[in-house]
Amino acid sequence: MIEKTVRMNYLYDFYSSLLTDKQNQYMAMYYLDDWSLGEIAEHFSISRQAVYDNIRRTAALLEEYEQKLELFKKYEGRKAQIKRMKELLEQGDHPNLNEVVRALENLE
Repeated sequence: MIEKTVRMNYLYDFYSSLLTDKQNQYMAMYYLDDWSLGEIAEHFSISRQAVYDNIRRTAALLEEYEQKLELFKKYEGRKAQIKRMKELLEQGDHPNLNEVVRALENLE
């Protein structure tokens, strides 16, 4: 569950500008502010089921955006390569830095 929440937070960070105002509000309240479905439902005077359905559909939409645009995947790849680059620098293994730079370039 925590991994899904972390992933959703990242996807929301990358793609929130593609969502409607209502989708943004529900997702921010649920994933960022940790509101319960009941609290969100009460706040908007709607049913818990309506909130749940909207969050579920929006989460699927974020996954669809990621499938097409791969912003999160590229971000994770860059992060891993930068970590590897730091390790190589600490070890004094400078010849292998070119390999890391090429890997970073290929992410784009």
